Amino acid sequence: MTGAYDPPKTPLTILHKDHEILVVNKPEGLLSVPGKGEDLADCLLTRVQAAVPGALLVHRLDRDTSGVMIFALTPRAQRHLGLQFERRHVRKTYVARVWGEVADRAGTIDLPLIVDWPNRPRQKVDFETGRAARTDWRVVRVEDGTTRVRLYPHTGRSHQLRVHMTEIGHPILGDPFYATGPAREFPRLMLHAEALRIRHPDGGAGIGFSAPCPF
Repeated sequence: MTGAYDPPKTPLTILHKDHEILVVNKPEGLLSVPGKGEDLADCLLTRVQAAVPGALLVHRLDRDTSGVMIFALTPRAQRHLGLQFERRHVRKTYVARVWGEVADRAGTIDLPLIVDWPNRPRQKVDFETGRAARTDWRVVRVEDGTTRVRLYPHTGRSHQLRVHMTEIGHPILGDPFYATGPAREFPRLMLHAEALRIRHPDGGAGIGFSAPCPF
């Protein structure tokens, strides 16, 4: 993270709630879980638990990423959903605006990632010791020297989408870690978790959730 932590005061947006799961739209600039220190205590998890006591963490989004996050309301649902994420059964769709005009219409990025220890939390590509990471992408439209894309990660590595797009020469706009120059000079990280599709813990039926892109 860069700069002082100043989380947004926007009210909690609940997209779906039933007896097993809670789905919310995380705002940009809010930590998913508490950081170290009292100044980093405010986060989506504590806000969710204040509104819905007993809610349990399943996965995370970066502080600067907005969009769909799911929480479990029972330990059984947490285990069920956790396995779906671990086994890559969850379908995730992101929207991003990236620097430059992407020439191809679609593609796949398959580059292994590992933490860049001297510069953590930055990540880097490492073909020897990195963990497998794969992202499919598709162009939505070109906008004034930038490109709007949809990203479909098959793995869930830290900063995966941010590093992958940077590696193909199209960093995500507003990225404080990987974008440079004019690409960095945007009011927020232009990355949004648009949709999430899971199997419901109660019965296994497929169900999807989405949140409109705010940029």
